[in-house]
Amino acid sequence: MDTNNWRPGQAEPAMDTADWRTQWPLDYRLRIVNKIMSELDTLMRHLPVSGQEGWNELRKIAVRFEEKIYTGATSQSDYLRKISLKMLTMETKAQTAMANNLPSNSAENL
Repeated sequence: MDTNNWRPGQAEPAMDTADWRTQWPLDYRLRIVNKIMSELDTLMRHLPVSGQEGWNELRKIAVRFEEKIYTGATSQSDYLRKISLKMLTMETKAQTAMANNLPSNSAENL
């Protein structure tokens, strides 16, 4: 899939009135992917990838991440819960890693 031109709905299931995905506005998925990219961008600042290559990789990661959760979710609330929990976990891990990489202010470093 060309992630630069990705639009929500490309991986849509068949129209089933009982499927929660049929009621989900298409632009919501794009907004969620953009939010994921924003969060990932913060994490990417600590990686050696930059420029257009880094941006393209970031978009691919965000799209795959969103599609995996969208496909596996059983409802809108399940989808949002899984996205939120995963993003919170990523943020917590990133903050922990950054804190572990900061020099200690202990007397040993003086």
